[in-house]
Amino acid sequence: MSTNWRGYRIAAWVGQFLLAIAIVVSVTQGNWMGVIILAGFLGASLAFVVMDNRLPTLFDFLFVIAALLNAGGWVWGLFYQPGPYDEITHAFTTFSITLALSFLVYNPMLTVFRNHRLLYLLTITSFGIAIGAIWEIFEWVTALINSIDDTIGDLIMDTLGAGVAALVSLWALQVQIRPQEATDAEQQAEAGRR
Repeated sequence: MSTNWRGYRIAAWVGQFLLAIAIVVSVTQGNWMGVIILAGFLGASLAFVVMDNRLPTLFDFLFVIAALLNAGGWVWGLFYQPGPYDEITHAFTTFSITLALSFLVYNPMLTVFRNHRLLYLLTITSFGIAIGAIWEIFEWVTALINSIDDTIGDLIMDTLGAGVAALVSLWALQVQIRPQEATDAEQQAEAGRR
């Protein structure tokens, strides 16, 4: 499975268009908090897509899916309906944000992490948990949520999303490094022949 299939990029652009429509709907509803959050998602997803070669296209697509899940929660009130929509959205959003940002932030250190996979998993998971904690603080400060039970549940789902992101990031790292290792081996073989 390729992490840079062109179809992911096309799907991300379509998702961004749908997200822009959700922002317009949110404006007509007068849901300004939703507008601000969804505009942040749209801006971040545009930035990820514009960084064409720095982030696998699969990560762009997954981030846009998370943005659309959040749009469903903000525009149609799905966060407040019975069922696990809020929890699933928390886990998937933390997963996609952690996945994308971990690749961008830790890219300069990927060669160090190549031989320290457990350290990489712990670092990325911790990074994602921190992102989830920051979001929970934002929810408390803005009075989006006033329930400690909801906060604890959200943090559990954020941790789950961060852990899965670390595993997927490690997999993508190995996919990215394999071609580089093959090139390095070819260069060493070439140098040995001289």
